[in-house]
Amino acid sequence: MFSITHKSIKNDTRPFSLSSALTENVVRITTRIGKQQSEYKKSLLELTQGMNIMMRGPVGSFYLKDESPTLLIAGGIGITPFRSILKQIEEARNEVEKQIYLLYMGENKKFLFKDQLDEISKRTSTSVTYLDSREELHQEINKFSSLYMNNGKYYIAGPKSMVESVSNYLQGNQVAKQNIKKDAFFGY
Repeated sequence: MFSITHKSIKNDTRPFSLSSALTENVVRITTRIGKQQSEYKKSLLELTQGMNIMMRGPVGSFYLKDESPTLLIAGGIGITPFRSILKQIEEARNEVEKQIYLLYMGENKKFLFKDQLDEISKRTSTSVTYLDSREELHQEINKFSSLYMNNGKYYIAGPKSMVESVSNYLQGNQVAKQNIKKDAFFGY
């Protein structure tokens, strides 16, 4: 949770998924800034080096817990927590043996962190697939679930509607709810 402290604004606290890994020794968030910015995002853009922001957390359970084969499903800005997870795995690559598959649906063929993700996939047992459509996403999900079904773990991050849609798709295809972890981003 990040709170604006340099000026008084309505709704001064927002949740953000960290895009930095513990090993990077920096706190990094990633957000999309559109043409029409909220008061919060305008205030965020005013921050300069040395200014303070209040932070508490992390909160939640969106992290890899075991050695199960894992499918990470990102929609747009939902790549944020996966960048953090994959950077941490890259740093601990001698300790992490699990197979990880990342499916990343970008917007208008734009993929944040693409170069970094490609490098991580070269140095770890992570496979990255960039997708343009829901149909492609469902095909890739089906490939993973036909191999691992409920022996695998499924992590979904992105806009709330996308996260719910993919979760419903998985459950409709017999993936147990307890094997699905979600990080829904609001306001996108």
